[in-house]
Amino acid sequence: MDIANIIANNTLIKNMINKKEVVWINPKEINYIEYEKNLPIKDQELKEAEERLKRFAPFIKKVFPETEETNGIIESPLEEIFNMQKELEKIYHTEIPGKLYLKMDSHLPVAGSIKARGGVYEVLKHAEELAMEAGLLKLEDDYSILADKKFKDFFSKYKIQVGSTGNLGLSIGITSAALGFQVIVHMSADAKKWKKDMLRSKGVQVIEYESDYGKAVEEGRKNSDADPMSYFVDDEKSMNLFLGYTVAASRIKKQFDETGIVINKEHPLIVYIPCGVGGAPGGVAYGLKRIFKENVYIFFVEPVLAPCMLLGMETGLHEKISVYDVGIHGITHADGLAVARPSGLVGRLMEPILSGIFTVDDYKLYDYLRILNKTENKKIEPSSCAAFEGAVSLLKYEESKKYIENKIGKNINNAYHICWATGGRMVPKEDMEIFLNTYLK
Repeated sequence: MDIANIIANNTLIKNMINKKEVVWINPKEINYIEYEKNLPIKDQELKEAEERLKRFAPFIKKVFPETEETNGIIESPLEEIFNMQKELEKIYHTEIPGKLYLKMDSHLPVAGSIKARGGVYEVLKHAEELAMEAGLLKLEDDYSILADKKFKDFFSKYKIQVGSTGNLGLSIGITSAALGFQVIVHMSADAKKWKKDMLRSKGVQVIEYESDYGKAVEEGRKNSDADPMSYFVDDEKSMNLFLGYTVAASRIKKQFDETGIVINKEHPLIVYIPCGVGGAPGGVAYGLKRIFKENVYIFFVEPVLAPCMLLGMETGLHEKISVYDVGIHGITHADGLAVARPSGLVGRLMEPILSGIFTVDDYKLYDYLRILNKTENKKIEPSSCAAFEGAVSLLKYEESKKYIENKIGKNINNAYHICWATGGRMVPKEDMEIFLNTYLK
């Protein structure tokens, strides 16, 4: 791999190396009608993921009382943030035509982040398979029995391990511990102390690394592979995690139906999702595309200091290139997005369907958080605030403006913009105060 050559002929990558904010429009996106002819994932698999979460709902309701109102379904609110929309337009001298919403996966029950979708799903699927193989569980059972001592004793013989910058570790740790599994979470240097403390309070073993996310995953995988009773949740390669995230799309469709929002050519949907290794945004993006087809446009947003998915997709090298290879250090205040090497699985799945990727400076994450708090009285993690950069910059960059003109035209005035908040509910009050008072510029 001749990195020097890649850089020499690429203005975009040069700008990234110089830590400039950029937008990348995906040159490999194809017409949705073409895409649909050869889907990489069967719709049946998406349906099975949804059905499995329904089967587990009685168990979830029983062990996580905060899901009582939703009958054990783990879901988050979709909120109008029109005051923030006006404020963003004013402060950043930009236009956000249409209506701006916040999808508050930051406030998902159980784990307080988007990882409560994929992470919880993968653990539940593994538990179901083990219990069925042992003859302890049948499809027609009321799954609330999984909270019984008999099952806890059974699962306690098994281990679940994961490498994480924080939120995935929380979702895997909390769910696995509730079922009775032994859990080991391998955490990278940028993981927040309160996340480690919370996991340990649930009886989870946390192993800390001086190094980055990639190292935590590598060590976790090695540790797990050496133990026949251990199962590794692989954030970089897991199709189960991916499928858990896809379910978000049918859920948001239901929310649209309940609020009378119709998505069609005249009323397009534009979604902005913070991106780390890519699993959660990729799964959500795939699900949204299957439901809203050519009427949804999806952008990922990454920190300027760790734009791994953009680098992987722009070079076509995916997981074979890291931001370190081009001299970017990967250390960012967006801890949940502090990933140097993207998921190749996700990058390749996104090639035909992703609209593009924005990058954002760290200082703006705290500015966006303050604006959200002031205008809407909502608080999310700084990493989550990356999503706002997409809405703010969509018509500011020449490239994305041209993309919108060609694809959407005048219908942009009726667009529904959704910023996907990926974490925040569990942040301790004192940490949130620190975030609100952090100024990097």
